[in-house]
Amino acid sequence: MKKYIDLKANNYISNYCVIENNSIRIDGEKQFELENTSFSEFAKMAYKHFGMEYPKFFKMDNLSKLAFLASEIILNKMVNSEEENDIALVFANRSSSLDTDVKYQASITDKEAYFPSPSVFVYTLPNICIGEISIKHKLQSENAFFVFEDFNAVFMSNYANSLLDSNKAEKVLCGWVEYYNENFKAFVYLVEKQGELIHNEQTITTLYN
Repeated sequence: MKKYIDLKANNYISNYCVIENNSIRIDGEKQFELENTSFSEFAKMAYKHFGMEYPKFFKMDNLSKLAFLASEIILNKMVNSEEENDIALVFANRSSSLDTDVKYQASITDKEAYFPSPSVFVYTLPNICIGEISIKHKLQSENAFFVFEDFNAVFMSNYANSLLDSNKAEKVLCGWVEYYNENFKAFVYLVEKQGELIHNEQTITTLYN
């Protein structure tokens, strides 16, 4: 009887970052924490702590700041921002851009003080956060933002593996970036075609939790 060998190569998680409870963990190790403060202050201090340089950061909405922080921590040391990089972006969350939507709605509700803000309106789509990351690192490959009730490890795993296996990207930066009313969590990880930590549903779920 002939034996058939599955030649499909594994993909691997090379780096990951988790931001929640006013702390930042990189590859499982806590690297920054700032207790008893607002997200805005936490984000500003984290930006300074990691030596980031991107003035536009301070104009972003909170969802974009959250996504940018986690992504920048992973990409900053491995991506040449002067060159085009073949890294796809696949992000998701639960609340879409609701936090910013509520703020924008408040600016147009009062007919006596009607003042719609263009700087707020521009962030009333969740995929704007991956646009900010793409601009910073000159990423022009595939990108998508999805909205799920909960973190969907099966979908994220299948989607990223599909992009890599079909050679539509050399690497895929995946992320769950949820922000609403000061409640937040970011789980961002980079998937590549080589490494040690196999990229699959089980691994993703373990790292997320």
